[in-house]
Amino acid sequence: MDLVIQEVPDKIQVLAHQQYHSSDQLSPSTVPPNPLDLFRQWFTSVQGTVHEPEAMALSTASPEGIPSTRIVLLKQVDTRGFVFFTNYESRKSREISANPYASLALYWREVHRQVRVVGRVEKVSKEESEAYFRSRPLGSRVGAWASRQSTAVAEGELDQRIKEIEERFGVKDNVENADIPLPEFWGGWRIVPVEVEFWAGKPSRLHDRVRYLRKTDSSASQEWTIERLSP
Repeated sequence: MDLVIQEVPDKIQVLAHQQYHSSDQLSPSTVPPNPLDLFRQWFTSVQGTVHEPEAMALSTASPEGIPSTRIVLLKQVDTRGFVFFTNYESRKSREISANPYASLALYWREVHRQVRVVGRVEKVSKEESEAYFRSRPLGSRVGAWASRQSTAVAEGELDQRIKEIEERFGVKDNVENADIPLPEFWGGWRIVPVEVEFWAGKPSRLHDRVRYLRKTDSSASQEWTIERLSP
């Protein structure tokens, strides 16, 4: 069913929405014991089907509890968690430094799946940031130096900074192998999950939901508690 909206003064009202028909059958008894393993399975399976599956909504909060959300790109999933890269002086990084917890959500519309993660945030090593930074295209490396992310910028100011950075590092003719070092103010963050939810859309909004909660008892035989959630 296509989305139907009704426009009236000062309001847009959504009247209908498509039904979900995921083929997934989620159950605490059948999913892997570690949520990172299930995430890797899901993420791998949607390649070529979902457009930009690495796009995720990242939510952080100020010390006063005021939230902010933006879309960032997932760049790595390792044994500890979910990694993205950014300017360490951006709003998201300032909020993480003051309140080191965050949540992320990935929604894959084409397959009626979503994943939600809550966890503590830590910086990745400088070596990891360096390796990723050097893999970026030339323009992105120049841009990382030129952009004072999340601050107001005057018209034409960014273009001028780009020219200055290109002159500073001797960038000529857009040569991709130009030696542009990793800025001290730029690098990766890793969300180390304490809660991960997998969601599979079903008809009549009776969705399958399975949640992993990390156990606080380090002596427990299983690291995660797995439970089904009501739709």
